[in-house]
Amino acid sequence: MTAPTDTFTDNLRFLRALIARPKNIGAVAPSSRALARAIARQIDPDRPGPVLELGPGTGVITAAILERGIAPERLTVIEYDPDFAAAIAARFHNVHVIQGDAFDLKRTLGARLTEPFAAIVSGIPLLNFPMARRLAYMETLASQLAPGAPLIQFSYGMRAPVVPPPGHSVHCAARVWANLPPAQVWMYRKI
Repeated sequence: MTAPTDTFTDNLRFLRALIARPKNIGAVAPSSRALARAIARQIDPDRPGPVLELGPGTGVITAAILERGIAPERLTVIEYDPDFAAAIAARFHNVHVIQGDAFDLKRTLGARLTEPFAAIVSGIPLLNFPMARRLAYMETLASQLAPGAPLIQFSYGMRAPVVPPPGHSVHCAARVWANLPPAQVWMYRKI
């Protein structure tokens, strides 16, 4: 079950976070529903296993993942910002919400890291971080995927925000003009 969306409250929460911690936000507006749907389309709801979302922010992508057919019990989200994490937990019942650091995935997930993920969605603003940190982050995520499972990252750059980890490829799965700013959905997958 999901609670109704309060766009005004979400936008206000987003603006407060943007002002307080701009490096953690990485956008001038919350992700659009068009971007969220483009990301969720990359997930196969029939593939068994858990799904991980990193940096859900206001939850628009979380909602699209659930609408795509992923059962809430299969979805774990990690949100760094405590206000966003609390709002996500209140809105999306039965979704596993963890307030923690996506860059320290093994410590943040702890005991929840029991089986490979059927998909990982990253909303972390990677362009705000040094390349070495981006590479380490993507390699950690790739190591947690089931064979053939997608690692989905969106960004506002015209090129992928990080080269694929060894043994992986990357391609642009979607360009979303109906987002502020326009965004690209990047799909990383094991070769």
